[in-house]
Amino acid sequence: VQLQASGGGLVQAGGSLRLSCAASGRTFSSYAMGWFRQAPGKARELVAAISWSGGSTYYADSVKGRFTISRDNAKNTVYLQMNSLKPEDTAVYYCAAKITRDSGSDYYTGVYDYWGQGTQVTVSS
Repeated sequence: VQLQASGGGLVQAGGSLRLSCAASGRTFSSYAMGWFRQAPGKARELVAAISWSGGSTYYADSVKGRFTISRDNAKNTVYLQMNSLKPEDTAVYYCAAKITRDSGSDYYTGVYDYWGQGTQVTVSS
């Protein structure tokens, strides 16, 4: 599967952005999807994940209540709505896919199978 992320940009603190990740292929609904980010000099971290059906979601503590992950399996697309952005949210954001139909912890743990190119998010103070 190929993943194409978009929607990054420059925004002031307190603002919002919506990232999109379009997937190729006909088996999108078989994948859990995740959004990761990596800031300069820091390790990549999982920000949010969503199970194959969309029925389960996971958020890192740092973004709970501010970010919302969703998916549209008919459009082969996953979204990350980011509100109340902070300068510490500045990073390159990546979408990724994991082959799993588990809705327990597997969809947000372990190794993801496919990765898209990153999209830069910059939040100014």
